[in-house]
Amino acid sequence: MKILITGNMGYIGPEVITLLRKNHPKAILIGYDMGYFASSLTNAAFFPESQLDQQIFGDVRDLGAELLDGIDKVIYLAAISNDAMGNRYEEVTYDINYKAAIKIATVAKAAGANAFVFASSCSMYGKADGPAKTETSKLNPLTAYAKSKVYAEHDLKDLASDEFTITCLRFATACGMSSRLRLDLVLNDFVAGAVSSGKIKILSDGSPWRPLIHIKDMARAINWAIDRKKDCGGEFLAVNAGSRRWNYQVVDLANAVALAIPGVEIDINKNATPDERSYKVDFSLFEQLAPEAQPLCNLEDTIMEIYNGLVSMEFDNVNFHNSPFMRLRILNALQEKNHLSEDLQWNFKSVEVAESEAVNI
Repeated sequence: MKILITGNMGYIGPEVITLLRKNHPKAILIGYDMGYFASSLTNAAFFPESQLDQQIFGDVRDLGAELLDGIDKVIYLAAISNDAMGNRYEEVTYDINYKAAIKIATVAKAAGANAFVFASSCSMYGKADGPAKTETSKLNPLTAYAKSKVYAEHDLKDLASDEFTITCLRFATACGMSSRLRLDLVLNDFVAGAVSSGKIKILSDGSPWRPLIHIKDMARAINWAIDRKKDCGGEFLAVNAGSRRWNYQVVDLANAVALAIPGVEIDINKNATPDERSYKVDFSLFEQLAPEAQPLCNLEDTIMEIYNGLVSMEFDNVNFHNSPFMRLRILNALQEKNHLSEDLQWNFKSVEVAESEAVNI
């Protein structure tokens, strides 16, 4: 079995690779990634991609059809992966999160692949009052990131067939320690504030609802999805991936961190503009279809895992919102150094040409 994982060199990818290698020891695992965040290692015991059979550096917008020959399953993690980046790089977000996903799924199907797993998002529910949202609830995406996931799901549905199952995992907000840690995620942010300054700053009034999922449990869901049979959810399945136990208001997350880490002060911006991204999610369909892949992590242990990881890194950056732990900051820095173009293509070739011309002069 050959599995292609796009976007594997990010926050979630290392956990996905580790679990796939454990559960499919004879599979050929191939990573495909631009490498934007390849150097963003945090407390890693080894290079995560050493578990792969092959790592290819490339852009999903330009992935050649020949790379999909012989591939059995595709896991599409590649994405401009949060609202801040989506706002800054809106067109690129649609190109990577949506258009490239459809192109690769189309070519993979034609090449004989039998499964395509798409990392979707519960953020597509947007501003959603009332009961927890099910898969049939009205979608209300508020950002380019959320809209890109909605568009991708819509077009992927038409590609599913008897021989090509498609699973869109509508993940809750990610959290947990990683070999490539991100701190631009709500729980990770709160723990980082607690460790670095003893303060948790809530930029909203704390009332929005947000479901969470640990990246280890995201990997478990993906591992389930690649082997899902069509009699378990149909040829095409879009399912909320997470646990009802992990629906929290933002202020509750802050309180949980303060309870776990003594001496922490919570600063709520009561005058902030209300954060419209608020939604509770119903995960009962996922529980029904994938009993063996249900989330195992809990909030308290996850907080301490992040805390211990940061402490072992001697993390003390009180200005971490402007640090490389924020993915947007990395992209901006690469652009400032002229390594990336405005549409997030690598500039190395043009740099080499410029240097060559300078020597000739």
